[in-house]
Amino acid sequence: MVNVNDNVLIIGASGDIGRKIVQELANDGYSLLLHYHKNKAKIKELANSLPPEAILGVYQANLTSKQEIQNMLDQVVYPVHSIIFVSGLADNNLFQETTEEMMDYMLSLHVKAPWKITQHFLQPMIRKQYGKIIFITSIWGEVGASNEVIYSSVKGAQNSFVKALAKEVGPSGVLVNGISPGFINTKMNRHLTKKDISDIVSEIPLNRIGLPKDVANAVSFLMSEKASYIQGDIIKVTGGW
Repeated sequence: MVNVNDNVLIIGASGDIGRKIVQELANDGYSLLLHYHKNKAKIKELANSLPPEAILGVYQANLTSKQEIQNMLDQVVYPVHSIIFVSGLADNNLFQETTEEMMDYMLSLHVKAPWKITQHFLQPMIRKQYGKIIFITSIWGEVGASNEVIYSSVKGAQNSFVKALAKEVGPSGVLVNGISPGFINTKMNRHLTKKDISDIVSEIPLNRIGLPKDVANAVSFLMSEKASYIQGDIIKVTGGW
């Protein structure tokens, strides 16, 4: 049963997985605060499709900008009981061709921004002995991928952050976990050819591409009381890939 005071901040709510998580949690009865970067039309459409009482606020911020992150944090006047980090960007490139600017961008987006946002809201969670933090990471954060070395690295950093922070704040009643999706049908994978997709699906025991709803279902579970004894874990949503 959802606590009536459960306000959930979703970082990256306008993406394919983010939107599905928003819809799932709205159906579960949570009150949502939605972050987006560029997709204003999509976030507006999403917010309008949900009951007005489900959305507490919508916030825009470029997560690679310290000032924009701080502006967003200053605008959030509601208590935040849970945070879900969905924002992400893949970089399909040979490592030796990756620029330092891209390295800095990927680190800021996937690692430093979540650090700063978590740090901002963590103390009230600890004080109240209640809170949930969930990261949507990636299978590449565990096994690595050629041509996605930087992306694999920052997703691995998210996994490590989940495991370490879970140990630190577990005694204070704050749950920290991650979800590691495999091959999910999102725009991040739309650069692949039909043959690329067919080859990947042939390696997935469940013999299908994952859907954003598969990830959203796992989030719904981790947010529920049924997951109250899961801590510092990275749950795979990969179809066995």
